[in-house]
Amino acid sequence: MTHSLFDSRQNFTTGDGSQGVFYSLPALEVAGLGNISRLPISIRVVLESVLRNYDGGQKVAEANVRELAAWSPSEERSAEIPFTVARVILQDFTGVPLLVDLAAMRSAVQRMGKDPSLIEPLVPVDLVIDHSVQVDYAGSEDAYQRNMEIEFERNAQRYRFLKWGTQAFNGFSVIPPGIGIVHQVNLEYIAKGVFERDGVYFPDSLVGTDSHTTMINGVGIVGWGVGGIEAEAGMLGQPVYFLTPDVVGVHLSGELPQGATATDLVLRITEVLREAKVVGKFVEFYGEGASALNATDRATIANMAPEYGATMGFFGTDEKTLDYFRNTGRREEQISTIRNYYTAQQMFGIPQKGDVDYSTTIEVDLGGIVPAVAGPKRPQDRIELDDLSSKFKQLFTSPVADGGFGKSEAALTERFGVSTAKGDTTIGNGDVVIAAITSCTNTSNPAVMIAAGIVAKKASERGMKVPSYVKTSLAPGSRVVTEYLEKTGLQQHLNAVGFDLVGYGCTTCIGNSGPLDAGIEAAIVEKDIVAASVLSGNRNFEARVHQNVKANFLMSPPLVVAFALAGKVIEDVTTDPIGKDRDGNDVFLKDIWASLDEVKDQLSAAFDPDTYKRLYSQFAEENPLWNNIESSTGQIYEWDRSSTYIQKPLLEKTSTHARDSYRKGRGVPLISKTRRSSRISRWRPAHFTTSMMREHWRYLAIR
Repeated sequence: MTHSLFDSRQNFTTGDGSQGVFYSLPALEVAGLGNISRLPISIRVVLESVLRNYDGGQKVAEANVRELAAWSPSEERSAEIPFTVARVILQDFTGVPLLVDLAAMRSAVQRMGKDPSLIEPLVPVDLVIDHSVQVDYAGSEDAYQRNMEIEFERNAQRYRFLKWGTQAFNGFSVIPPGIGIVHQVNLEYIAKGVFERDGVYFPDSLVGTDSHTTMINGVGIVGWGVGGIEAEAGMLGQPVYFLTPDVVGVHLSGELPQGATATDLVLRITEVLREAKVVGKFVEFYGEGASALNATDRATIANMAPEYGATMGFFGTDEKTLDYFRNTGRREEQISTIRNYYTAQQMFGIPQKGDVDYSTTIEVDLGGIVPAVAGPKRPQDRIELDDLSSKFKQLFTSPVADGGFGKSEAALTERFGVSTAKGDTTIGNGDVVIAAITSCTNTSNPAVMIAAGIVAKKASERGMKVPSYVKTSLAPGSRVVTEYLEKTGLQQHLNAVGFDLVGYGCTTCIGNSGPLDAGIEAAIVEKDIVAASVLSGNRNFEARVHQNVKANFLMSPPLVVAFALAGKVIEDVTTDPIGKDRDGNDVFLKDIWASLDEVKDQLSAAFDPDTYKRLYSQFAEENPLWNNIESSTGQIYEWDRSSTYIQKPLLEKTSTHARDSYRKGRGVPLISKTRRSSRISRWRPAHFTTSMMREHWRYLAIR
């Protein structure tokens, strides 16, 4: 519906100098709807969507616009917002059911004698295959290739289906395995900043079927993780409904000191915001400290929003945002359009103190950030680095009911002989058996990845090695990371100390850490050893990383390398030697640590626009394992009766019952079935609204 409610349909100059249409938020203030210029930026982005999608009340009413435009920092929250997103992003595990629904609807429409091509997502949908790779092999040059081969063997049914989807739908794209983690690919490649549709320009926004979709908030894009029902609603052009939120403003001041990383900062922010109870709220960062952070540091902070409990961890769009888009290969015309659009909306730039009204504010001084880790069981349990050894020893003997491990003090020094594939060794409580540079949180941040490479370089040049009982792995967030680590010569040093490439995907952080050496795993189980993992991830709940590893610590990539070399968490790496060099001399953390200047010297290698353009162009054609998958083609999926994963739903037997259920308010039958029994019947929850039901069945041509 074309409209100019409150005279809001106006023009601005796009990046190529032409005139583009946009729905003006300043016009709402002129019309007396509220003090729009003092609203949090995140609220304004959502308000734009509500305004632009006004349709006379069918989905979005004038009252919705008025309610959100009059947002007050401290009022009681009772109104629901109908938020229509620009696009949807999926990862492979949670995204397959949505594609099954689309395939099933096309099959149903064909049976009814209609044109199957009528079934298309109404907003762009991108699915990134990144959750299926497991670290079966590590610490060798061929680990990456062997892990990929096993991944394709295990997931053949799913990949055949997903490959069909790439050619069947115009609005559904699939990023094949071996490209990167969904959130990093979203940042580096998919994100647009500003969309254009039918001559109308509007902010990029999304929902995704992964909780860490919030990472995109770091580049000024509103989005968060949702369940499959909400994602499917977004895919069908329906609004995603949520209660009008409070917005917590986090004022960042100062700058990070030497020795501290973005990971240390985000662990502190997670600790602070968890204590502040921000669950269900928007968090928006502002102030001179926020302005000074580059986009990748902001993305690291935004990524952890689920860990501090917020719906979003949002940073506005400014020149640092545009620098990131430029450095990752976006066109200059698009970058200018983003700047001009947000300027026209009067929301370009990070707000400073006093510019915006927030529900509450929290102060964080970047200058007070020190190296830290989080664990051993929760991401919000931050421990300063020099306290880790004593904290572990305390938890080792504390009762399980108090979050400890309930062991005797004498057991802390016990060691047990183990025969492994690499030879005989000993292991004991507090030994690091998994050291993984993994997860979107940090692998998308070149500063911490380069720092890890520098630590590895200094260690390898002194002949240091990781103990044989430590399983090391490097799973970058995209192929770009490998490119700049190779270009700077750091990858060879990471390999030398054991951090060979194992894959591009979400590995150890989601439990895809793979098996430990059989001898080590047997000893851990038989002797009830409290072994440790160190990982540059975002989640460390007990048994998540590995079912037999009880103590799991989140930390920056350079600290992962350091603790891998030390092989234990029961000694203070800030004062004790972490190992010996080839001549038997003690090596301390300060001897191999990467300074900020050393990182900055290498950082330019991580931002070559031509590299991003090259690696993200025609990546499917350069993926031989993906190309070799045999899949059906055409508009209709050829359902495989022998599949144990995906089966054709028997819609013709359920459609009448489904329509009757509408009238009774029971919900919509779940189209996608991942089990073979046709008797299985599951129902949409009641909050799948009537208008959404009508739209869903309209696509099935059921009236």
